[in-house]
Amino acid sequence: MEYKNLFDKFNEGGKLLLPDAADAFDAVAWSEHPVFEGVELKHIITSEKTDGQFSFHLVRIAPNKKIGKHIHEKQLETHEVISGSGVCVNNGTKLFYEAGVISIFPIGVPHEVIAGEDGLYLFAKFMPALC
Repeated sequence: MEYKNLFDKFNEGGKLLLPDAADAFDAVAWSEHPVFEGVELKHIITSEKTDGQFSFHLVRIAPNKKIGKHIHEKQLETHEVISGSGVCVNNGTKLFYEAGVISIFPIGVPHEVIAGEDGLYLFAKFMPALC
């Protein structure tokens, strides 16, 4: 199968390999973010399988939509940009997002993410788990 971009490869052909399981990403449903319009999440691995230690999520942000300013009081969060472009405001500093960028948000740091014209696609990882 030929993929348009790296995000499509993760979304349609990716898999989580563990010693006792292999979970295909395309078997995991997308869910709308409960607060931010135009943001969808695919929960790759959650606290249920990690005893609350961490969680990984594919994130799809529609063109010109955003994850508004917020803080995680208990989790360190990372973003790995897979495709698309946008801007992240991390503790008041504007960071430009494009494929290959990694950003880290320590516990309690305010941040927001705004997708560009082509949308934004990333892995978000939380320690301990977000859900």
